[in-house]
Amino acid sequence: MNDKVYTHEFIDIRGANRPNYMHHMTANWSPIGQEERNQLCFGVWGTVGTTGHWPQVVNMWEEDGFDGLAAGLGHETGRPNLQDVKLEKWWKEAATYRNGGFDRVLIPAPWTRTITELCADGVKGTTYAHETYRVERGGADDFLSAVRDVAVGAVAPFGLELVGALKTSMRADTECIVIWAIPSWPQWAELEKAVYADPGLRAWRDIQWGAEDFERFLMSDAPLSPMKIGRQPARSDRHEGWSDL
Repeated sequence: MNDKVYTHEFIDIRGANRPNYMHHMTANWSPIGQEERNQLCFGVWGTVGTTGHWPQVVNMWEEDGFDGLAAGLGHETGRPNLQDVKLEKWWKEAATYRNGGFDRVLIPAPWTRTITELCADGVKGTTYAHETYRVERGGADDFLSAVRDVAVGAVAPFGLELVGALKTSMRADTECIVIWAIPSWPQWAELEKAVYADPGLRAWRDIQWGAEDFERFLMSDAPLSPMKIGRQPARSDRHEGWSDL
């Protein structure tokens, strides 16, 4: 049972700094989060610009439930400037790479896998589909059940594997985020073509289009994203000369 919660971030990047920011998140921040907050990196991805907003990075962090997230936020905001000492140093460098973003807290469907389980199972993609759904008030749990009961089987012939099925907290259960790992670009192309032609996808397509709103864009792993390397980023992955303090 997945009893974690997830911090999900859209980050706007300054100029050509996306590789610098992705390394700073995975190699420089993630080891601190693991050690001090029991926070794991779920994924760091670059948005594929042809399919969505650019230049953009998507981060997801696996928190040790709401209690773990509360402890981390309390530690982070415990100083007058709302940053602990190590985060302050990290933030200053990150600010040279990014110029804003948008965060949300996500609750996973309990039957989905944690990042440790995904890595152990060897789940990874050449690209990933990130889907956002707006559903009727209180409809998030029913929608996520449809992902399990209908979508997983419908997309399996195209090689897709579910990475996460989650709902956004602190709102009226009106938003769901679903992420799929896609093994290859040709398989993504076959899926997109089949949306309009394949009878096996029709039931899922009708559920998707029955939502109040639906959008999908594609993402690519950062070099040190956990599903790409099969583990959590470590201190040994840092650039020489970078330290916490």
